[in-house]
Amino acid sequence: MPSKQHQGKSATGNLEIPEINFWQKGFPFVMGVLLALVFVKFGNPVIFGELIEPPRSGIELAINAWPTAWGYCLLAVAFAFGVSVWKWKSAGPKWLMVLPLVWFGWELLSACQTVNGRLTQQTVLNFAACAVCFYLGAFSLGRLQNRWPLWFGLLLGLLFCLWIAVGQHFGGLEQTRRYVESINWNLYPPELKAKLNSPEFQQKISSDRIFGTFVYPNALAGGIILALPITLVGLWKACGLVPFIIRGVLVGTVAYLGVACLFWSGSKAGWLIVLGMGVLAFLHLSKMSRRVKTLAVISLMVVGLGGFYAKNSAYFAKKNNSASARLDYWRAAWQMIKEKPLLGSGPGTFLIGYQRLKRPEAEPTKLAHNDYLQQGSDSGLVGLCSYLALIAGSITVLYRRIRRSLDWTVFAVWLGVAGLAVQELVEFSLYIPALAWPFFLMLGWLWAAVPNDQ
Repeated sequence: MPSKQHQGKSATGNLEIPEINFWQKGFPFVMGVLLALVFVKFGNPVIFGELIEPPRSGIELAINAWPTAWGYCLLAVAFAFGVSVWKWKSAGPKWLMVLPLVWFGWELLSACQTVNGRLTQQTVLNFAACAVCFYLGAFSLGRLQNRWPLWFGLLLGLLFCLWIAVGQHFGGLEQTRRYVESINWNLYPPELKAKLNSPEFQQKISSDRIFGTFVYPNALAGGIILALPITLVGLWKACGLVPFIIRGVLVGTVAYLGVACLFWSGSKAGWLIVLGMGVLAFLHLSKMSRRVKTLAVISLMVVGLGGFYAKNSAYFAKKNNSASARLDYWRAAWQMIKEKPLLGSGPGTFLIGYQRLKRPEAEPTKLAHNDYLQQGSDSGLVGLCSYLALIAGSITVLYRRIRRSLDWTVFAVWLGVAGLAVQELVEFSLYIPALAWPFFLMLGWLWAAVPNDQ
């Protein structure tokens, strides 16, 4: 055995300097940048890829959305850094850890007989990125001890999105409407006129519902559902050395902005989901007696549901609203599943079948507004069941492991993931990289961060 004086020396007697692994040191910061940029720059569905032009100036680079191809490049860089800390070990059940491969493999099989190659190519690339994010979270991200760059990056992305949304609420949308009305179209190319006069864009700016950096208001609600819990917990922990009052004001301000933007987005499902998330958080973290908890939950539900009904009673009184439109989307999706139960019509091709099956009075749509049903209509029952098993199985098994834990970070990530999974019943979050990629990244991270207690 060498003496203590010689430990850490080379054969020549010189002190050995530990090698600094650039990739390992940089990985958490690269992931933080990825989360921030993906959250604010890729809030459009991937099937709208041809409508997004690359920025041509510094202002456009900062404000406008970026082409999805840029997101794939960012993810490739993050994956290159992630390989440096990759470890083939996870606390998740083996059957569940292979489900992303089963799901994606079936999507590739379904893509071979698609009815629209362009839509399927765009969709399959997005699904590949989702699978990469899941395994990056499970085998690389979960090994990190230095996690603050991750949550700080997500916080920056969320704050930028909320800043844009608040500006829209306080005059931004009205200013946009006036600008579009005053445009001299003779000075601009026909392509710009077609974009700004499209029904989708006109509907977006004619309403007072804010959408931030996302494609439309309900997607903004999904971003708040996913990101707000962990950013609040991360900010609280990061301000540990700050006086308690200042700490509370900072966290309370971010919470207020998130809840206010959710309210101004007008997302009804989002409001109900956040109400349920609040009840779950209260039950999980509170140390009150069961009787007090029951009374508090009942009071919260009465106030929350009462306010929800009071605000939206006129909406539900309408015969033709977005809820009835979704029922028609889902009816068509189920019909497509029955027509092609094995392989479906091809990933991302719901709009092709819906054009044929929709009722004359129904609103047009390009997505089914239900990720689970669209998996069935696009890629058959195997695609539907494998995706549903991955999401529902993960959320259920993970909660059984963390329900007795007081780790706020783990619970906050799980709460955001569970909330977005519920929203997928009425929205198309899987097709929006700003929601889908962080969602899968967090889901994979949970399987590495939550130990198996059985």
